[in-house]
Amino acid sequence: MSDARTHAIALDAADPLRGFRQEFLIPRHKHTEQVYFCGNSLGLQPKGARKAVEQVLDKWAHEAVEGHFRGQGQWMTYHEQVREPLARVVGALPSEVVAMNTLTANLHFMMVSFYRPTPERPAILIEAGAFPSDRHAVESQIRFHGFDPATDLIELEPDEAEGTISMAALEAAIAMHGHRLALVLWPGIQYRTGQAFDLAEVARLAHAAGAVAGFDLAHAVGNLPLALHDADADFAVWCHYKYLNAGPGAVAGAFVHARHAHTDRPRFAGWWGHEKQTRFLMAPQFTPTPGAEGWQLSNPPVLAMAPLLASLSLVDRAGGMAALRAKSEQLTGFLEELIEARVLDTLEIITPAEPERRGCQLSLRVAGGRERGRELFDYLVSVGVLGDWREPDVIRISPVPLYNSFKDVYRFVEEVELWRGV
Repeated sequence: MSDARTHAIALDAADPLRGFRQEFLIPRHKHTEQVYFCGNSLGLQPKGARKAVEQVLDKWAHEAVEGHFRGQGQWMTYHEQVREPLARVVGALPSEVVAMNTLTANLHFMMVSFYRPTPERPAILIEAGAFPSDRHAVESQIRFHGFDPATDLIELEPDEAEGTISMAALEAAIAMHGHRLALVLWPGIQYRTGQAFDLAEVARLAHAAGAVAGFDLAHAVGNLPLALHDADADFAVWCHYKYLNAGPGAVAGAFVHARHAHTDRPRFAGWWGHEKQTRFLMAPQFTPTPGAEGWQLSNPPVLAMAPLLASLSLVDRAGGMAALRAKSEQLTGFLEELIEARVLDTLEIITPAEPERRGCQLSLRVAGGRERGRELFDYLVSVGVLGDWREPDVIRISPVPLYNSFKDVYRFVEEVELWRGV
């Protein structure tokens, strides 16, 4: 047995979170468990998700419409069960968060309120190479308001060697364009490179320039400890199907800072955003619920929220984001250490080396270019090691602390060595 494998086994034995792996359903590859590194794309199913959904189905079967108001898990207030555990995950007040809609829908709804362009300030700043859905949403909002993305969509190009963006470059871009900026929309983690950003500093820079600070936290929520309230973000949006394991197409989340709780900013309104004390009076005027819940439109999707509740309970049981982050830094650090010691001639890590500038994910390029990268990726799939591929030439490997092991990390590097020797 190699020293590295022995070390991986020892790390697993000492891992205080090792038991949580048993709380998930791990796909099989032939006769063994798949080595799954795709939590940054779709998290594994918690075993408790089925029970949570079945409880809702049983309630529907036995109580029908009265399930809204009777017994345990009433649907009228079901979304409120998500509020406090979700606030703990993102570092917010409970009134600042809501689970609703899907990520890009939430981004559009937030921009209705927080992107208020004028001829003097029409511009939105994003990173070059942003996730396509974000770019589509931003471009369409600019056009909707009668402005031109050719001049009013500002995309900051990477300035660092591996395609990452320094805070100095972002600061310079905001200084250059600040007089025209209506909104800085920035990722918590850039999806392709895995680079994490200092949200408080981004918000500070945006506000100093007179712009709104909004964040897409799709790859950050459930991955990094966040402090959205203290970071002074105006709004944030995210999904729950990655690191929070709520299932494909899961209900998404949104944050609105408490200072906007009673805002008179325009919004697209719906009856579930109406204050709950008078919602069922069915009056024509809209009185928004204070806080993030005032941006809701329709009844919460109870069946879709059930898996999220099951997953959030696991996060709490594990000790919260601080405990997950401690293991995550160990896992990703072990992956980096093995790559540098054993396959550095094959894999190039493009994610920043500083732990504070990354989460679970390491983004890798394969020596020899895209064709060789696809060859390695396809080989890994064939032997039951699943990461994911992002064009043009990146393999993303994301060891997730709730269910990945140090032995999983060792297995990945071992298979790269075997492929290299072919």
